[in-house]
Amino acid sequence: MVDVGGKDVTRRRAVARARITMQAETAEALRFGRVPKGDVLAVARVAGIQAAKRTSELIPLCHPLMLSSVVVDLVVGHAWVDVEATTETVDRTGVEMEALTACSVAALTIYDMCKAVDRSMSVESLGLHEKSGGRSGDWRRDDHPA
Repeated sequence: MVDVGGKDVTRRRAVARARITMQAETAEALRFGRVPKGDVLAVARVAGIQAAKRTSELIPLCHPLMLSSVVVDLVVGHAWVDVEATTETVDRTGVEMEALTACSVAALTIYDMCKAVDRSMSVESLGLHEKSGGRSGDWRRDDHPA
């Protein structure tokens, strides 16, 4: 692992986003709670939060962090669900991996819970959208298009 002992403790925040595409009928069933496995959005939200808390167990060489906040937002569109995870800490290293892990596990949970009704789903566009704090300062994807 990289030695972060000499870095300053600062407030750090990261936002990651992903989209899971699906058939319009699947999105409608999800929106109105008609998926046989249960409340997909609630379970995906909790799965994302739990994943952020366990990031250092899943990603080799990732430092364990004391997270001060994890928020997973889910927006159901016509034929997709947008997932956004925001993570915060006051520590010596960033929370980007925690936000990305929360986002991806929330999307995978949606896939798992809906796969019986729609095998055409696809998790797309996973990426970091902004970060703040630390030595490298603030960064926004809007300022650095791919």
